[in-house]
Amino acid sequence: MFTPKYPPQDTAPAPVLYVPTAGAPVPAGQAPAPLAPVSNRPTVQLTPGSALALAAGGGAVVLVVGAVLVSLLLAVAITGMSVAVVAVVLRSLLKDLNNQR
Repeated sequence: MFTPKYPPQDTAPAPVLYVPTAGAPVPAGQAPAPLAPVSNRPTVQLTPGSALALAAGGGAVVLVVGAVLVSLLLAVAITGMSVAVVAVVLRSLLKDLNNQR
């Protein structure tokens, strides 16, 4: 029922490979693609001070994210323990209630 049903192997069309030759003319309706313009913006250069600041900022982000994740894990653990204690107390109360009847 859940097994996949594959088509027979001979029904798939054969792949068509097109390799343009160097002397092939471009069709009349298509123009060659234009080249991308060269950017005049300066490249970003990191000085040793800015690289150090970048590394310190990245380290601070890692520490903050780690502290948040640990606190969330601790909150989940405390909530789980609270639910377990409530379950034991309720079980005990229900057991005492059933024993009194």
